[in-house]
Amino acid sequence: MKKLLWAKFKESFLAVLPIIVIVLVLTLTVAPMPFYSMVLFLLSAMMMILGITLFNLGVDVSLMPIGEHVGSGLVKSRNLRLIVVLTFVIGTFISIAEPDLHVLAGQISGIPNAVIIAAVSAGVGIALVGAFLRILFQVRLAQLLAICYILAFILSGFTSKNFFSIAWEAGAVTTGPIMVPFVMALGLGLASVRGDKTTEEDSFGLVAFCLVGPILTMLFLGLFFEPSGGSVLVIPELLSLGNIFLLYLASFPEYLGQVALALLPILLLFIVFQLVSLRLRKKTLLKILIGTVYTYMGLVLFLTSVNVGFMPVGYQLGGSLITNVPPWALILIGLATGYFVVAAEPAVFVLKEQVEEITDGAIPGRTMGIGLSIGVAASVGLSMFRILTDTSLLYFVIPGYIIALLLARIVPPLFTAVAFDSGAVASGPLAATFLLPLAIGACETVGGNIFTNAFGIVALVALTPVLTIQCFGLVYLFKAKRAEKEVMIPVVEDSIIIYDKEENIPKK
Repeated sequence: MKKLLWAKFKESFLAVLPIIVIVLVLTLTVAPMPFYSMVLFLLSAMMMILGITLFNLGVDVSLMPIGEHVGSGLVKSRNLRLIVVLTFVIGTFISIAEPDLHVLAGQISGIPNAVIIAAVSAGVGIALVGAFLRILFQVRLAQLLAICYILAFILSGFTSKNFFSIAWEAGAVTTGPIMVPFVMALGLGLASVRGDKTTEEDSFGLVAFCLVGPILTMLFLGLFFEPSGGSVLVIPELLSLGNIFLLYLASFPEYLGQVALALLPILLLFIVFQLVSLRLRKKTLLKILIGTVYTYMGLVLFLTSVNVGFMPVGYQLGGSLITNVPPWALILIGLATGYFVVAAEPAVFVLKEQVEEITDGAIPGRTMGIGLSIGVAASVGLSMFRILTDTSLLYFVIPGYIIALLLARIVPPLFTAVAFDSGAVASGPLAATFLLPLAIGACETVGGNIFTNAFGIVALVALTPVLTIQCFGLVYLFKAKRAEKEVMIPVVEDSIIIYDKEENIPKK
């Protein structure tokens, strides 16, 4: 356990470190901030590192095993109606617990948080059901994704102008640190329904549905609701370390209760499964219980540090940058921030290894990492460009997803599944907690509409990895075809003879 805890701490530290360095460099050079604001940021960063460490440890020890056990329990029932109903319930409950969703809902004024959380959670539940039925009835992932995104494009034309950026943001934010590992674990169990050669491919693609599902339900919600006012972020007035201490002391009780309510439905569902079908050993249950405590403590620390210190400082920094640097410099800072943030994201390391493995080394992990970093850098740079020029998000997401869907008709299906899942990898916790407040602060200072111009930055961060991996899939396809041309394989009766093209002699 100690080795695992240390590994999680290093991952968390490396994930948050680029943001700390970027904020310190900007504060000491072009965007000065008050001393105690910086102290608040550094204390919040340390608390966030500790929170992410405990949370990730808890996810590995409790939430992922719960997902695997529940998924296998569903499969064993062999009752399609029961599986559909419970899959919807699981998707809804796991989304309610997602910390990034609570962060997003808290930044939208004029609409109750409960309404946003309910709409997004229902979207994930419906999407998870659709993903399972796709696996069961062997429908091509690319076809269903094309239908979903075309529907999203159409609904964006009817949804409130101030709402569609929030809707596209919701999908990327929902696929966060709780939902992704839980759904991936659940998917391994659900994909084993058939256990044939496509099981590996089917274990991917669930997160892709869970990203587009909330977009659709939020776009539908936008037909009836519209956000109002400006940012809800408030920069605290700090005159001493005592003010910072009191600020945290006043916030802890709120998040202690919020996280308990968020995790309770998942635990109740697991208890029901344990009593009805699983009947796991006491040792396994104790391990899951300890992991749940880690998850709870980590989430409380994470949400408290984010809301008390991280987001307000990001918001303040965005406003300071607009005031103190020229527009072109803001875009360059966005490019650098996006590049270094995703480069240290722990989940990116997993994705790089995954792609290198499925391509047998044809796509090196290092090349993949550079491609993802460049893609996310472009996303943040474009987001700053949108703030300065009042450009609609739809001018980027519609062409972007159309290109991705066209590529999905060409590249191997496994690349399509991994590509659409990878959007969740790049849009990790730091995107919603730092990049979005940074964009909101910059947008408000320049006098723009935060709902049309600032929101959407996480959606763009989730889009570029899809395009990046699809392009790598295209490269892999070309390499595979070239390799096929290097040998001729004529079939004679039941034997295969491979000829060397240069020597034109058979090889055994």
